Amino acid sequence: MSRATKSAASKSPASKAPASKPRASKAAASKPRAAKAAVSKPRAAKAAAPENARTVLAELLEPGPVPAPVAGFRWASLAAGIKKRGGLDLALLVADQPVPTAAVFTRSLVKAAPVLVAAERVASGLAQAVLVNAGCANAATGRPGLAAARTSSGAVATALGIDASLVLPMSTGVIGVLLPAEKIVAHAAPLAEAATADGLEGFSRAIMTTDRGPKRAEAEARIGGKRVRVVGVAKGAGMIHPDMATTLACVVTDARVSAPLLRRALRTATDATFNALTVDGDTSTNDTIVAMASGAAGNASPRAGDAGERALVAALTQVLGALGRLIVADGEGAEHLVTVRVEGAPNDAGAKAIARAIATSSLVKTALYGKDPNWGRVLAAAGRAGVAFDPTRASLDVGEVRIVTRGLAVGGDTDARAHAVMLRPEYTLTLRLGAGRGAASYLTCDFGTEYVRINADYRS
Repeated sequence: MSRATKSAASKSPASKAPASKPRASKAAASKPRAAKAAVSKPRAAKAAAPENARTVLAELLEPGPVPAPVAGFRWASLAAGIKKRGGLDLALLVADQPVPTAAVFTRSLVKAAPVLVAAERVASGLAQAVLVNAGCANAATGRPGLAAARTSSGAVATALGIDASLVLPMSTGVIGVLLPAEKIVAHAAPLAEAATADGLEGFSRAIMTTDRGPKRAEAEARIGGKRVRVVGVAKGAGMIHPDMATTLACVVTDARVSAPLLRRALRTATDATFNALTVDGDTSTNDTIVAMASGAAGNASPRAGDAGERALVAALTQVLGALGRLIVADGEGAEHLVTVRVEGAPNDAGAKAIARAIATSSLVKTALYGKDPNWGRVLAAAGRAGVAFDPTRASLDVGEVRIVTRGLAVGGDTDARAHAVMLRPEYTLTLRLGAGRGAASYLTCDFGTEYVRINADYRS
């Protein structure tokens, strides 16, 4: 994620669209185990209304144990002087050898230099390292920006003793500022030397910008008769809106899998998770997710459509869903994590479009911040989504409280009861439109004064 001006889990906010939601394997061996506790998922929201919901969200983001190393990968981090405020700002993920790699990138027409370079290099299906800097997006920097991305990643490649085409660059920070490649070049050798199997903690902190804490998740699966692990790390708190990935993220697995199958699995998992969440409706110029597979588990390589592929998709979806949930919970200034659920739409795609319209509405999001059950804003947003439905059949629930039925207010004490639900740090808005089979969910958060404060003086 990068920012033009100023720029923390377990359940995936997945749409029910067939293309987005992996089918459960009938074989027990193909079903991944639940993501491990603490860092992999936030604790359940408290039932009672807290005095400070933002404090509760901060507790959800509190990091726990760092996932154990994944065979075949090492991590490194250090301070290179790129962030104005100092601290860790340069990170490296390196595989023991070139490995099958897949990536998804922002679909914004304004793509940062590292996105262009990484997309060009990952097209081969092989990579060995990911270089990430925080504090400078290196976006809208023209040819000098491309040169800086190539120079800096080239220096790290030389330090690792590998070809530059095997290093994928990522950047996050202020847009329009040229990457100080000389700082990365000067730190390339010590960065490469610092890479260790247990370096994920430092990596997860070095890539942060406005994040309140690191974001990590893990899952396990049985593929080809072997236990495989999937571990992911991400950053993001603002400039979050789906159009590929909405953040920077790296996912590693010890599964043996081909690059084409890994690419398809990553896209499916991304659509079901990162492409179904929003913080502020702004898509970054730098959005990137990279997935790498070492093959160290020694499993039989899965094939298209088999139980192994379904297990891999499920594990990736679990990890990305956990990371996405942490990102929205860490939304800049956010006090409430809200799932927008739409049911009874003509189809899943229509349901997702309506959920997206509601989740990204500034009027809805400010009402969430004010704990105001302003149902008119929800219906108005649904009505402009471009999906046909009969408003006179619509109902709306805030948590367990029905406030609209047949398109009209229920009345009585429902507003007061809905307001009590909205004091919670986490809840669901459920809009039912009729008898259609389409359904989808979208993860969002509220818009408040803290978001404005953070973004009003980001470059100051």
